[in-house]
Amino acid sequence: MSKHSMKKMLLILFLSYAFHTQAQEKTLNPYGLKIGTYAEYLDSCKKNSDNKLLELKKYVPGLVLDIKYATTDNFMKRVMYKQARAFARRPVVMQLRKIQTELKKKGYGLKIFDAYRPYQVTLAFYAEASDKNFVANPKKGSKHNRGCAVDLTLIDLKTRKELVMPTPYDSFAPEASSTYAELPDEVLKNREELISMMRRHGFRVIPNEWWHFDFMGWQNYDLMDIPFEQL
Repeated sequence: MSKHSMKKMLLILFLSYAFHTQAQEKTLNPYGLKIGTYAEYLDSCKKNSDNKLLELKKYVPGLVLDIKYATTDNFMKRVMYKQARAFARRPVVMQLRKIQTELKKKGYGLKIFDAYRPYQVTLAFYAEASDKNFVANPKKGSKHNRGCAVDLTLIDLKTRKELVMPTPYDSFAPEASSTYAELPDEVLKNREELISMMRRHGFRVIPNEWWHFDFMGWQNYDLMDIPFEQL
């Protein structure tokens, strides 16, 4: 093979690889968002330890996990996470630790349904959800993708049972609204206990989901698509 033919073949292979890589990236991120790679994530953690995704169970004593997306008991009716784990950025976890300590004095504790969520899962949710108002638009990404949102409820520490709330987790019903008023007094009391406690520690509930709380300052953290297995 001549040198000219060899160069031509290498150029074709390079262009083919570049096209394949771009097509793959477009499939993984069809909206052209800035989504940090695993290498970029590790580098950001070296520069600022607040960027690190910490495993909640290791830092919040007595925390209960009920990771619905690691099971088929969710609105997708299939397993979305290979591991039943929960992660969040360091400042988020530290605030949850404080919340857990305060709740313990009242005989309550936290149960986590979801926290950090890889971007690919957000894409799947939006594609298949029957009501798009209850899932994040992947054009912007989710606060969950930034490690700055948590889905949770309260439990009674003695019985280990959930306090009665307006709806089950991930309900698409109108009662899931964080301001829905036509509810029993006990339910309203429990919801307000949860919302006010989270608010005092830097979280804000979203309008249509009483269980979903965004951490104030989420804008400072990149969207991510790192699977739990790498963390």
